[in-house]
Amino acid sequence: QVQLVESGGGLVQPGGSLRVSCAVSGFTFSTYWMTWVRQAPGKGLEWVSVINPGGDATVYPDSVKGRFTISRDNAKNTLYLQMNNLKPEDTALYHCVRNYGHGYDSWGQGTQVTVSS
Repeated sequence: QVQLVESGGGLVQPGGSLRVSCAVSGFTFSTYWMTWVRQAPGKGLEWVSVINPGGDATVYPDSVKGRFTISRDNAKNTLYLQMNNLKPEDTALYHCVRNYGHGYDSWGQGTQVTVSS
């Protein structure tokens, strides 16, 4: 079955960096658009990056543009999110999701990122 397993979250100081990963299985990873989304306590879901199947097209919202970089290794069935210059408002549970149509059809359990001094 489809599985997405995130890892790499943790506690980091403001201005620090972190890379989270998402290992996928159960589907042909290289044919799907993929997205990172996050959910902070008391807030709605926010997408923070999206990447095309080949890995050569990416999109970011203004809130993370220039600080976050999404990438993928299709040979390793793994999605990445490099986060630099982290801010307290980046604190959230980060999920990788598989795009389907105009939405998402598969989610990982998430990895917690906490930005605090």
